[in-house]
Amino acid sequence: MFPSLYISHGSPMLALEPGASGPALARLAAEMPRPKAIVIVSAHWESNELLVGGAAQPETWHDFGGFPKALFEVQYPAPGDPQLAQEVAQLLVSHGLPARIDAERPFDHGVWVPLSLMYPQADIPVIQVSLPTRGGPALQTRVGHALSSLREHGVLLIGSGSITHNLRELDWHAGPDSVEPWARAFRDWMIEKLETNDETALHDYRQQAPNAARNHPSDEHLLPLFFARGAGGDFSVSHKGFTLGALGMDIYRFG
Repeated sequence: MFPSLYISHGSPMLALEPGASGPALARLAAEMPRPKAIVIVSAHWESNELLVGGAAQPETWHDFGGFPKALFEVQYPAPGDPQLAQEVAQLLVSHGLPARIDAERPFDHGVWVPLSLMYPQADIPVIQVSLPTRGGPALQTRVGHALSSLREHGVLLIGSGSITHNLRELDWHAGPDSVEPWARAFRDWMIEKLETNDETALHDYRQQAPNAARNHPSDEHLLPLFFARGAGGDFSVSHKGFTLGALGMDIYRFG
């Protein structure tokens, strides 16, 4: 059975400057059998309702600005799988989670940046599921539970966000060993609660975790973690690290 993963995708520049995350993601992909498909929740598809990407050949969306031209030339032409998208939507509905197909949605950088480092051939079908942020952690846990059976059928489930994500407080001159104490404290608290499987504390992280609002002024980059946790099994850390002083690059495995 496949695990589910939570991947901190960092800046879009990760695609061109993978740092320590690139080898970690490549190693993780090499350790697993080849999935027959990937279902991914990205921080960058916020929605009011649950949507499932149903395009047969989703486009690569460069959903950002101010980066080098070379980044805008990167393509990730992985196919979609409209039939699997229908199955995903039906699974969600059967678990009391109304969902519908969006046949036009392209891949945002929360999808193609990490996948380009894991599966650079772009030959595995990818289905993206949207992130209804107003539902908070509890909804994402339910979505993960609803889709967890896909792991038994060769499907890799991924939540793509960042374990810390306050872009206003990044230090663009920080070295790789420079970490803000407030960011480290939050990350360490999250790992502790994941290790002890303390769902009550995790769902209430904004009240209980140290410096929660400072690390996540809004929570769309942490919510995919709850999808991965809800979909998976036992927790383990695949990679730990920070970049730019306060941007967490951790990768977690469930199962």
